[in-house]
Amino acid sequence: MLLELAHWLARDYRGFNVFNYITLRAVLATMTALSISFVSGPALIRWLTAKKIGQSVRSDGPQTHLIKAGTPTMGGALILLSLGIATLLWADLSNRFIWVVLLVTFGFGAVGWVDDWRKVVYRNPKGLSARAKFFWQTAVGLVAAVYISFSISAPNNEQVVKLFMHWVSSGFTLELPTQTALIVPFFKSVSYPLGMLGFITLTYLVIVGTSNAVNLTDGLDGLAIMPTVLVGAALGLFTYVAGNAVFSKYLLLPHIPGAGELTVFCAALAGAGLGFLWFNAYPAEVFMGDVGALALGSALGAVAVIARQEIVLFIMGGVFVAETLSVMLQVSYFKYTKKKYGEGRRILRMAPLHHHFEQTGWKETQVVVRFWIITILLVLVGLSTLKIR
Repeated sequence: MLLELAHWLARDYRGFNVFNYITLRAVLATMTALSISFVSGPALIRWLTAKKIGQSVRSDGPQTHLIKAGTPTMGGALILLSLGIATLLWADLSNRFIWVVLLVTFGFGAVGWVDDWRKVVYRNPKGLSARAKFFWQTAVGLVAAVYISFSISAPNNEQVVKLFMHWVSSGFTLELPTQTALIVPFFKSVSYPLGMLGFITLTYLVIVGTSNAVNLTDGLDGLAIMPTVLVGAALGLFTYVAGNAVFSKYLLLPHIPGAGELTVFCAALAGAGLGFLWFNAYPAEVFMGDVGALALGSALGAVAVIARQEIVLFIMGGVFVAETLSVMLQVSYFKYTKKKYGEGRRILRMAPLHHHFEQTGWKETQVVVRFWIITILLVLVGLSTLKIR
């Protein structure tokens, strides 16, 4: 929006051409999102409190969390507000990748909003049923996966449609360009062609999987948002490289025309996340809720796929991966032992993983900060793949 204004003003004042630089607009997007969060946060918290939209705490969870009952939730709406406005103001709105990532983010955010609303307003402890939630996540994720799969292989939407029709007419056997292959980091030329159906499946799994992984991690004050900010900022660097023909060639990464504009989105995400952390840091004044966690996770997944860095996302988001695996292993082992021995047994004291460490004696702040430190290390490992090949 403001980029268009800058283009118009640049006709008479050449100084406005500086806004063509993605790096400048990324910085401005971060500052804008951060400012909106600071200004809007207190008002949103007051509104949530007045509407009694408070968090319910599991009776079978850590007993230290019982004091959090009633803390305003659905604060993820603040993140989406800041992220959306900052992106619309500073990004190039003619860029198709900006729109698909925004639609994915707000689509998953809408699913989370309905789930949260039913839980805290209608006092339905189940919220949106697991089947309904998975259906809508699949609907949004699958549509996005199909579009992204063709858009990174075509320079514009017209060519996307032609490529899609060609794929259908070929009996779904059309081969994709090499930039759609699964890239293995730390190696110069190791990649695996997936085929169109394989790539669509991978994209869907990354978007939906990351969304739910962030949601599972969101269990302590500030635990999920800081890793999201760190991973999102790092992905912004990858999108900048992917969108730059010179840098991508030098660093041996696929060149995805237009992907660089997602740097602005990632910067806005980082700013919105830091602004939310101001109110979510221990002791939290507001919780993110599914509306924020599902949205942010899907955004990270979509950006990673467009930048062709799915495995790097897996590395940098190691905390999200560990949290998800801890739940999967705990549930699977409990069901297996109950079936075999008649009594369910547990691997961890409590799942997800952050609750296990709380049960071993770690304070909540210790768990959070230590998980942040681990994420910083993993992000640095992920960034090292830009050069180590």
